[in-house]
Amino acid sequence: MYKDKSLSSEERAKALLAEMSLEEKIFQLSSDMIRETSGEDARDFRKGHLRSSAHFIHWDFEEKKLHPRTTKDAVKCIHTDVERSIQESPHGIPAIIHDEALHGAQWGMATCFPQPIALASSFDNDLVNQVADVIGKECRAVGVRQVLSPVVNISRDCRWGRTMETFGEDVLLNCNFGVAMCKGFESNGVIATPKHFVDNYGAGGRDSNESYSSERALREIYYKPFERCVKEGGATSIMTSYNSIDGVPCACNGHLLNDILRDEWGFDGFVVSDYSGIEGVFYGHQVTSNVCEAQAHAMKNGHDVSLPRCSPETIKDALEKGYLTEETLNESVFRVLKQKFRLGLMDDPYVSIENAEQTVRNDEAKALAYRAAKESLILLKNNGLLPMSSNKIRRIAVFGQAANVLPIGVNYSGPFGGWYAEDAQTPLQALRTYYGDKVEILFGQADEVEQLSKTCDAAIYFTSVVEGEGMDRSDIKLPKTTLKQQRDDGALIVDKKLVEIKENQEELICSIAKYNPNTVVVLLNGSPIDMSGWLENVGAVVEAWYLGEQGGRAIAELLFGEYSPSGKLPITIPRSVGQLPLYYAHRPSGRGYGYNENDGSPLYPFGYGLSYTKFEVRSAALRIHEGNISVVGEIKNIGEMDGAEVLQVYISGKNGFISRPVKELKGYKRIEVAKGEI
Repeated sequence: MYKDKSLSSEERAKALLAEMSLEEKIFQLSSDMIRETSGEDARDFRKGHLRSSAHFIHWDFEEKKLHPRTTKDAVKCIHTDVERSIQESPHGIPAIIHDEALHGAQWGMATCFPQPIALASSFDNDLVNQVADVIGKECRAVGVRQVLSPVVNISRDCRWGRTMETFGEDVLLNCNFGVAMCKGFESNGVIATPKHFVDNYGAGGRDSNESYSSERALREIYYKPFERCVKEGGATSIMTSYNSIDGVPCACNGHLLNDILRDEWGFDGFVVSDYSGIEGVFYGHQVTSNVCEAQAHAMKNGHDVSLPRCSPETIKDALEKGYLTEETLNESVFRVLKQKFRLGLMDDPYVSIENAEQTVRNDEAKALAYRAAKESLILLKNNGLLPMSSNKIRRIAVFGQAANVLPIGVNYSGPFGGWYAEDAQTPLQALRTYYGDKVEILFGQADEVEQLSKTCDAAIYFTSVVEGEGMDRSDIKLPKTTLKQQRDDGALIVDKKLVEIKENQEELICSIAKYNPNTVVVLLNGSPIDMSGWLENVGAVVEAWYLGEQGGRAIAELLFGEYSPSGKLPITIPRSVGQLPLYYAHRPSGRGYGYNENDGSPLYPFGYGLSYTKFEVRSAALRIHEGNISVVGEIKNIGEMDGAEVLQVYISGKNGFISRPVKELKGYKRIEVAKGEI
């Protein structure tokens, strides 16, 4: 009966579940991370969830160097994994291959888009949906059918190292972009997995620390993006966070997973853990006596699949010891089977190499990555230095180790071992490619600052920051010389990076600006930087974030005025770390906000961003129709360049007997307007 394609996914899942042995059910909730499938592999491929070997770098013996797997290799690896899972399952049930897809499919050399914090700067819902659509297609093309994305945690303390993975501090942006990402994935037959449920950093921006958020704060702020991802985005999986809320770890929190997620929101998919999150219930939170009991405790409270590795013996032991009932097991197995039928995995589990090679990182995808990079750039300061003119600027000194590194960031950027491509350029390479025949571009070291800065018409400094998962910051200034290793602290970061800063950056920026006032600082970062030590000395500052594979070109063209910047800040930039946490949608104080050293205002507020042209908003007015409020008006480009502006609408509340945020973003629209047009 379960093979009858005329039946619904739910009916087929019920029919199959009724035929399965206890052992086969257990394997549907087991998981593994497979690094290699070549040769004799003793692993049991009956596991229901696999992370394939496709995303690992491999050694080329002929060229004697490391290479990411090609698209063809990825398809072959995943085909082997799926084929063996079908062969070893009594009912021929294929595994779900999952992977990361934060800002591009991570299995290999797929298109590398800007990090989410950069995408959020576009304020462009359609752009984000198109990016997710490409990522979904590039995952589906090789056989990846579940992605651990998007991150819809709201970042209101930029010391949190994972801020770059988020869409910033605002509820509406996180909701809209989370929905856009989920729709892009799910429309391509790829399970979206919004994460990390919920509020997974604590005081001081400490990752995975206890949440002190009230029920009101959770419902008005931190739940909202997840709720909309489920109700509007169609997300069919959710990943729990490592932290606890009100003393209960999120991975085994029945209030979150049953009362809120399933009963209130009607979630119909399955719940997965963050990597080693179930083990953390025992080892970290210490609320159970062993891992076996932790697994059972989580499942009884609405959890389904433990990633990335869950031995069938763990679940079997939980059943034998009475920690877990077969009824609870059946509920989780049914949720997983239903999604396998919905995806069509039971009927058509394989993909085509030819289609994959035509789909992955094609010209359209690279063009979209370029557009996304352009829309993400934010001009923070400009004393008239930008845009540069090749008629006036004939010699430029470029400094900073990040100048000659692809601006992609350390978090989930391509295959384990690093993303690269011959047609993707660093900022330095792009400057030389597009302007090298008109402008002399010189790359200088720290000991050449005085010599080069004095003899050039302008200077550009590219910054480096130590941040990412396992690298929270207590100081948000540009780091000095340092060597830092990502830490997993009992969880699991599969591809830990070693990050080295080779120079005292603040000192260098001040020195460069001393010898050449025409100095531009390009921030390559994933979260706000304290600029107080050098901002007044430089002529211009560009917030470039981590722009992905086309970022070098986008930066070079912005500096020389090929287009006008249009990005806006999705997160508040403080004057110093002492102001944190600092975000725009705070509730009113009973007295005030200031410190002795400053008035409490940010350096650059949420929604801020300059342009090379000027806009004028005319005849703005409110319209109310059937309880809906809209803002209408005209916008005219009164400057000297074509450009785009982001119109933003905020509201505040009064007389409601509950204190409301001083203002909240409730609408926005990015509008392109040609010079002189309305």
